[in-house]
Amino acid sequence: MTAKKAEAAGKAAPAKRAASARKAAPVKKAAPVKKTAAKSPAGESRTALVRRARRINRELAEVYPYAHPELDFDDPFQLLVATVLSAQTTDLRVNQTTPALFAEYPTPEDLAVADPEKVEEILRPCGFFRAKTRSVIGLSKALAEDFGGEVPGRLEDLVKLPGVGRKTAFVVLGNAFGRPGITVDTHFQRLVRRWKWTGETDPDKIEAAVGALFPKSDWTDLSHHVIWHGRRICHARRPACGACPIAPLCPAYGEGETDPEKARKLLKYEKGGLPGQRLKPPRAYLDAGGRPAPPLGSG
Repeated sequence: MTAKKAEAAGKAAPAKRAASARKAAPVKKAAPVKKTAAKSPAGESRTALVRRARRINRELAEVYPYAHPELDFDDPFQLLVATVLSAQTTDLRVNQTTPALFAEYPTPEDLAVADPEKVEEILRPCGFFRAKTRSVIGLSKALAEDFGGEVPGRLEDLVKLPGVGRKTAFVVLGNAFGRPGITVDTHFQRLVRRWKWTGETDPDKIEAAVGALFPKSDWTDLSHHVIWHGRRICHARRPACGACPIAPLCPAYGEGETDPEKARKLLKYEKGGLPGQRLKPPRAYLDAGGRPAPPLGSG
């Protein structure tokens, strides 16, 4: 190679590297970013965060005074099984499915010795029915063999059961045993990050961070309030910001539809006329005439 060619090649190399870098730039921009790593609003102290979080909960308690678990159940065993079945489907679908399951297998001992194929047929509408069948039969065997057919009232025992994690355990503890717990489902995770209560993405860390903002006695009702709001107003894709009762307290206001009329059309209720998705709501949620109390915005 001549001196001139070498010099030209030397000059061309940086140009090629620069062009290559420019081409690669869009790939860098497309790389995942931590959108959920929220920070408190500028200048918000820890004390201010606690006050804002608790005020949001108080406001939601007024909006959803009848907030409750939206799964039908008569005892801890039914709630445990229903909660396991609710993964990747709606509570309404579970409520349409469990009557046939519990009519055929009313106790853990009955379900423990059930024919898996028969259980699969009953659970088919819930989706992932084979895995869910293994879980409910497995947890029933564990209850029958290790706990005398009774659902344990301790977190450390519940999480040892097949298909039962902390979220499921806290649903059972809070609503069947009256022991406070925070239920970190997808709605809860989405909303507490939008509200900048925490920037954590791991459910266990979210549970710890949010739990530190509230008295333990508030945890179960707080979970209901947040989850109800996530299902009805603060949706994942199109939150109804213009119809949101806590808009003045929300750092994420404006991510969704802000026009009040358009926002009202986005409100979701899975079963109109009932306060939630339960097919047999408790008497506490019936109005003075014995009729189901209407959900927010139905009047």
